[in-house]
Amino acid sequence: MCPRTVQRLLKRVANRAAISRPVTPHILRHTFAVAAVQKGISLPAPQRLLGHEYLATTQIYLNLSPEEVLGEFHRKW
Repeated sequence: MCPRTVQRLLKRVANRAAISRPVTPHILRHTFAVAAVQKGISLPAPQRLLGHEYLATTQIYLNLSPEEVLGEFHRKW
């Protein structure tokens, strides 16, 4: 499947789901990575699933809000 086919398919699914915000394969990857880490999955797991060679590449996806950082700190400390 070529990249453009994936983009079209994703756009069609987003339209059917009445999602008004832009939806792209990259946004889907980003959302998956952030949701996985927020659910407590260790960072190396999404790294492998996303096919990143370096952990630093996966960390780019983790733009956690200050509230999320504080919440995690309080839960684990």
